[in-house]
Amino acid sequence: MKFMKLGTRPDTFFTEEATRSVISDIRSDLVIRINNINFLLHQFSLLPKCGLLQRLCSDSEDSNTVTIELHDIPGGEDAFELCAKYCYGITINLSAHNFVSAFCAAKFLRMTEAVEKGNFVLKLESFFNSCILEGWKDSIVTLQTTVKLTEWSENLGIVRRCVDSIVEKILTPPAKVTWSYTYTRKGFNKQQQSVPKDWWTEDISDLDIDLFRCIIIAIKSTYMLPPQLIGEALHVYACRWLPDATKITPPESSVSQTDDVAENHRKIIEIIVTMIPADKGSVSVGFLLRLLSIASHLGASTITKTELIRRSSLQLEEATVSDLLFPTHSSSNQHYYDIDLVAAVLDSFLLLWRRTSPAPIENSQSMRSIRKIGKLIDTYLQVVARDINLPVSKVLSVAEALPDIARKDHDDLYKGINIYLKEHPELSKTDKKRLCRPLDCQKLSPEVRTHAVKNERLPLRTVVQVLFFEQDKGSRANDQRMSAQEELLSRGKQIPLVRDKLSKLQLEQHEQTAALEAIGKTPAPSESSSRNHQKMKRTDKKIALESEKKVAREEIEEVETKDGGSSGSKINAKKMMKNRSGSDHSRDKSRDR
Repeated sequence: MKFMKLGTRPDTFFTEEATRSVISDIRSDLVIRINNINFLLHQFSLLPKCGLLQRLCSDSEDSNTVTIELHDIPGGEDAFELCAKYCYGITINLSAHNFVSAFCAAKFLRMTEAVEKGNFVLKLESFFNSCILEGWKDSIVTLQTTVKLTEWSENLGIVRRCVDSIVEKILTPPAKVTWSYTYTRKGFNKQQQSVPKDWWTEDISDLDIDLFRCIIIAIKSTYMLPPQLIGEALHVYACRWLPDATKITPPESSVSQTDDVAENHRKIIEIIVTMIPADKGSVSVGFLLRLLSIASHLGASTITKTELIRRSSLQLEEATVSDLLFPTHSSSNQHYYDIDLVAAVLDSFLLLWRRTSPAPIENSQSMRSIRKIGKLIDTYLQVVARDINLPVSKVLSVAEALPDIARKDHDDLYKGINIYLKEHPELSKTDKKRLCRPLDCQKLSPEVRTHAVKNERLPLRTVVQVLFFEQDKGSRANDQRMSAQEELLSRGKQIPLVRDKLSKLQLEQHEQTAALEAIGKTPAPSESSSRNHQKMKRTDKKIALESEKKVAREEIEEVETKDGGSSGSKINAKKMMKNRSGSDHSRDKSRDR
């Protein structure tokens, strides 16, 4: 922190009740009234440096003691006292903490170069330019003090110049940062590690929300920093100023906030939401959900809550169960967890999902997305089911919101229902049936079905359904095995018939061969005509036999295809075909001879 010391005389101001005076042998001839304080001073010390007092004293008719009221001086009596001490030459220390009030009061009193060379305003401007604006924390502290004198600070350009100085330093590459900064993250050591990219976030979080917004808007307008870095600054600021929404406390034990504090918190959260970058992932879904919980607790505007629900649903896939576990703060609800907000975010997600994925296919990004959400919600239900005051209707509002394809199986849903039944032993039969309504017994794994059959907490109707589907599944499997065996047996009976047919064809072939040989031994009237006639006969017989063999092969292949390829039938059929081919070949050979 930079300081500037002016003056060399010791402090001779003293206060007695509501009067401040200067120890002096000379009688006071100037009375300055500011609010309820009277300053008894001297004209010869103040008038040479204060143009305003010169004009007011000249208008006064009383030349002995002049009384002037300066109730509207910026900074009040403390700022005026600094200016008065400067006029007396008393030592004063100026820093970023009191610069704004001193500068505004000096401007108000017209302590400029036009009145006296080297006047107070000139020295303050020099300190502002050479020390405050050059420093990092000095600029932030000075900017923060402008809150008490907003109009004066803006008119004199203090706010604008401080913001420009701060933004310029934020945009400096981290490797070139040489000034001191605050960074209290766990595991960070300034001496051993390089400057982090978000080194500036904690220091500017000390600012008022309006000044903080000015800096963030100025940074965003440069497009030089990534959205995630701006989102981190918003996260740090929210943690610094907003109440903690993660602690689960019963509504009756929470301390009611004053209207002013609650209003300030509402203002902060609404401004933060408007500054979140539009880029998806600029802030985490956990941060968005915490803001949503706080906004609901503080009674923020509908626009703010709707925007937070929309932004949260866009990143719901990234959420964990702990992100969804925020408490309810309504005195009308006795349960701890705010399941209504989770249902609202889930509905927003499903609306967008159905709009972008009307017919998702297996293994697609859309299907993986909805399955991930289904797993998240079922795990969430397992946690909130332990809330003894959570009604069945709240559980069903979330469990039934998911479409059927969101759950590949219903094991996790069954676990959540079982936990709820265990924690609510006095639940009526009707409520038990309602609770088990979204459960599909066909989508339970064998292990879970075994547990469900023995689960005495389940309603009898659900247990019967589990038993029915288990038995039905077993009977279908037995029927399929029996039908397969019967079909194999029936097809096996067809193979001997084909074999008989092939044997008959082979016998006929041998008889025909013997007949032809006998005919060949009988003398013919004409040898050439007899040979031609026999050749034509052999050709016709050969064609007939080939066609019969082809039909036999097709029948065997058809039986083998239906049969699944019985090894015995295949071998026998192939043997017969081979034998038949061999006999035909030998017969043709003998005839040629």
